[in-house]
Amino acid sequence: MDSLFTQNILDEPEDIPQTDEPVWVLGKKYNAIKELDAIRRDIRSKLWFTYRKNFKSIGGNNSTITTDKGWGCMLRCGQMVLGQALITLHLGKEWQWAPETRNSTYLKILERFEDRRGAAFSIHQIALTGATEGKEVGQWFGPNTIAQVLKKLVVHDEWSSITIHVALDNTLIVNDVLRQCRVEGGTTAEADGDVPLKAPSQWKPLLLLIPLRLGLSEINPIYINGLKTSFKISQSLGVIGGKPNLALYFIGCVGNEVIYLDPHTTQRYGSVDKKLEEEDIEMDATYHCKFASRIPITGIDPSVALCFFCATEKDFEALCKSIQEELIAPEKQPLLELCAERLTQWSPIEDAASEAIAAVSFVDFEHVDPQYDTSDEDFELLG
Repeated sequence: MDSLFTQNILDEPEDIPQTDEPVWVLGKKYNAIKELDAIRRDIRSKLWFTYRKNFKSIGGNNSTITTDKGWGCMLRCGQMVLGQALITLHLGKEWQWAPETRNSTYLKILERFEDRRGAAFSIHQIALTGATEGKEVGQWFGPNTIAQVLKKLVVHDEWSSITIHVALDNTLIVNDVLRQCRVEGGTTAEADGDVPLKAPSQWKPLLLLIPLRLGLSEINPIYINGLKTSFKISQSLGVIGGKPNLALYFIGCVGNEVIYLDPHTTQRYGSVDKKLEEEDIEMDATYHCKFASRIPITGIDPSVALCFFCATEKDFEALCKSIQEELIAPEKQPLLELCAERLTQWSPIEDAASEAIAAVSFVDFEHVDPQYDTSDEDFELLG
């Protein structure tokens, strides 16, 4: 009996600690002692993209790259964030996956990430688009590179119905986002059905990515509380980051540890298709991780990208309020700044005004200058 009891303890995964401290998973609060099964169901419902092998070569007939093992971890983390954004928009925040799931919208989302050139967000598309950001196929990405690549790719997939904004220089310029997301006479997708219903909308659903550098070789302790708080915000889609040269997708936190999905498992390439055959069902299960992992938050690399999803303008207003009140106001050294407009546009005469506006905690969502130039700057984080 004692040996059986010991074996059961050894078999029990260490994904979630038995603690009274709250467990946060993408803005949702759990009690680990009372809701362990619910936490695991939630985590298993997230799309889990890992290394794959034996897919068609990337880069044409002369290429021999048929696996992303050893270089594709950040690309896979980017897929996980984008996949979760699409799940949230098209199926709802509370939607959960099960092995028998055959929801046509879910399958349509998954199809977009298949490891083939024709899929909208495949490893092929991401790697080849990375070449436009100065990364050759097979080269490791940093958080900013994957953010810029995904931003380019979503433009070409009308069904997905989202836009990506990458906030640079540790600053979220609110009016830049409003100008990008407000669409005159636009439509957005509503959940359910083979083809999502198109509903009138003045807002393009937003995946917001905020690349940050939170230290030199290791994360500065002054940022740790803010980073943990970011997982508690309702619109959170987690954090892309990792350990040095080892990308991970952080989806939550408990105590002083972060919970993550790890792409460093090499699985065979395959299609789920309509999930009618046994082989399809088995392949679908490879896109869902049974148990998450944990590491101390002090052990993560200082290059990260905060991720948030705002399906509506109201969501974005609420996010800005949370950023101001929870990530900026309480911190001596906030993770980021929140500004109405880009400060560099102002003349020296307006210095006093610029300082006042930079510090303002209220943003006027009713007034946006449509003539303002929203061209992006670019910079690369160390990875």
